[in-house]
Amino acid sequence: MSKPSRFDYGWVIVAAGALMTCVGFGTMLSLAVFLQPISEAMGWSRAGVSAAATLDFVVMAGAAFFWGTLSDRLGTRIVVLSGSLLLGLGLVTASQAAELWQFQLCFGVLIGMAAGSFYAPMMALASAWIDQHRSLAVALVSAGMGVSPVTVAPTASWLISTYDWRTAMLVIGCAAWALLIPACFLVRQAPVAAGPATTDAAPEAELTAAQALRTPQFIALAGAHFACCAAHSGPIFHMVSYAMVCGIAPLAAVTVYSVAGLSGLGGRLLLGAMADRIGAKPVLVGGLLVQAMCIATYLAVAQLGEFYALSVAFGLAYGGVMPLYAVLVREFFGARIMGTVFGAVSAFASLGMALGPWAGGLVFDNFQRYTWLHAGSFAIGLAAVAVALSFPSKRRLPLDLGRAAA
Repeated sequence: MSKPSRFDYGWVIVAAGALMTCVGFGTMLSLAVFLQPISEAMGWSRAGVSAAATLDFVVMAGAAFFWGTLSDRLGTRIVVLSGSLLLGLGLVTASQAAELWQFQLCFGVLIGMAAGSFYAPMMALASAWIDQHRSLAVALVSAGMGVSPVTVAPTASWLISTYDWRTAMLVIGCAAWALLIPACFLVRQAPVAAGPATTDAAPEAELTAAQALRTPQFIALAGAHFACCAAHSGPIFHMVSYAMVCGIAPLAAVTVYSVAGLSGLGGRLLLGAMADRIGAKPVLVGGLLVQAMCIATYLAVAQLGEFYALSVAFGLAYGGVMPLYAVLVREFFGARIMGTVFGAVSAFASLGMALGPWAGGLVFDNFQRYTWLHAGSFAIGLAAVAVALSFPSKRRLPLDLGRAAA
């Protein structure tokens, strides 16, 4: 009698996680929409404003590991509630910043700390609640990130055009509090399953978190996630700005970003379902290869129709691969230490994400174009494919690895 209720409520956890990733990452990534208005209104360089996004991801790297470990020890609800309070605070205070360093501190540090509290803990919790269709479940939690460009970004753009950037950011901060704080009280820890564990529920050898972080499997997975995010972060963050440089109208440029985000949502569902059928590793490698090819194609697009077509393919690829790292962590290291291990993997991903916004702003300030950003991102994307190929295909850690780690 306990299994159906556990399974049913697991989807409530998935829905709450999707909302949190949507609002958390949507507000953070909305800086791409705020970039030009803030730069023009305040006289701050694009590199300086973009540095706030770089700070977001650097801070989120440490925060992801911290929050993931804390969720393993104290539970997920207190973690996401703390993050929700910090997210609104960061947006509200950033909207009142008078100096660039104040904006970078409020938007870069507080929001980065907050965003790190949602992704790894809620992905770990969803995978603990859902036994069957686990890839789809974590894909849906991650799908919130894909929904954000078609919800938060257009809302921010409309508020900026109707009022100004300060009012827009203030309103979004208050809305974040109103949406996330109630959702935090839906979060519950997964009940411990009775009976013997399933064959793929845990690795053959039970490792401690410290042992897991020293395994070749962790190193390969963290390296692939780092390179994956380093490759796509710049093209995503500067997508609106690049389209405008190519002569696309501002509101149309935002729709290009929204199309990529909506496609990313579809990619998460499609690749998540494929991973449930044929395994996460081959789907990950294929998605990373498509991502690299799409980044290279940005060197050749200039028209609105071309941007839309590329956004569909690029969104499918970069959106679809993101939840697969959580699936592989769960398969190799089990549920007991997943918050800690996936938090550490996410920390490397955040460091990769930190490179793109800063590098893109620096490239544009120096060359008034984004050519070198896309060329460099393409090379890093190919490196991500190579690292992912080195990841072992077996679903569980070899027994001798467990003995060696012990």
